[in-house]
Amino acid sequence: MAKHYGAFRAVDDLSFSVGRGSFFSILGPSGCGKTTLLRMIAGFLSPDAGDIHIGGRSMHGVLPNRRPVNMVFQHLALFPMMSVGENVGYGLARRGVARTEIRRRVGEMLERVSLAGAQDKRIDQLSGGQKQRVAIARSLVLEPTLLLLDEPLGALDLKLREHMKIELKQLQASFGTTFVYITHDQSEALVMSDHVAVMNQGRFEQMGTPQQLYYTPQTPFVAGFVGANNRLPGRVAAVRDGVVTLAGEGGFSLRAQAAGDLGVGQAAVAFVRPEVASIALGADALASQGHPVWRGQVESLLFDGANSAVLLREEGAGVEFRIALPQTGHFADLRVGQSVHFGFDPRRAVCFAASQSDVT
Repeated sequence: MAKHYGAFRAVDDLSFSVGRGSFFSILGPSGCGKTTLLRMIAGFLSPDAGDIHIGGRSMHGVLPNRRPVNMVFQHLALFPMMSVGENVGYGLARRGVARTEIRRRVGEMLERVSLAGAQDKRIDQLSGGQKQRVAIARSLVLEPTLLLLDEPLGALDLKLREHMKIELKQLQASFGTTFVYITHDQSEALVMSDHVAVMNQGRFEQMGTPQQLYYTPQTPFVAGFVGANNRLPGRVAAVRDGVVTLAGEGGFSLRAQAAGDLGVGQAAVAFVRPEVASIALGADALASQGHPVWRGQVESLLFDGANSAVLLREEGAGVEFRIALPQTGHFADLRVGQSVHFGFDPRRAVCFAASQSDVT
């Protein structure tokens, strides 16, 4: 499937399938083509090439209102002049369903989304999370084969967004409806999804489970986009047993697992996740692990509770390195300017040919 706008390839020859009853997310930066792709599935745009099948049936020439698909938008598009019950039952009324049947189905649906008895409430009486559930109920009451969600949590505040991630995952599991969800927020995709496709410049860079994308990225873009990472460029000095020795800036040298074929002298880039590295006040505590150890100076402390981290400046080459701090509160008394030692297992870092990298 493809969609072009002149020379610009918004969706570039994509082919993929989504399992029935699964939660599938498309994750990518703004402008990567994910909304265009969703609108083609919904029928608001026609592909320039290829076809879309839903439930084994071709959607070629099928109008949006004739597809077994419903869509939840970022701004929800609820009708403010209608009650909650009228909003949820709107699609059923348009289909000519009897009023008594509409009331029954709306009541059941609101109960399933934890809004029992809210039929007569006005939309402006609801919280952001409640409005979100009304929008989803309005879509699910029509029993679509597929529910498309276009960044529906984007307008919510952070705390509510965290809560709604869990609610959406539970709702999808409860209804068993296939969800296709697009987002630029990696946390949303990783927390909620059975499978995720990482999209970049109109193509899928990698598809897999959240764990596969996080722990075994297949491209530099995925390594840099999914989760936090230290990105360390350099040239390959040696390759042995699948582990690359990378000579980096200012003489900084490290080892990492090779991703693909890499040769001596080749430009490459290594990625090391902050939680992979360890720090210690003395070198001996890390040397016993049998991995390389460097000395660094604390440049900045990034306190965020269980997600706290420290920014170090390696003393020899001046390379900046971010390391996640233990959740135990150990190192809570670190100070800016303090010297520490750090290291990591090379097989938990990954190294790609630099020519493949689209990471900025």
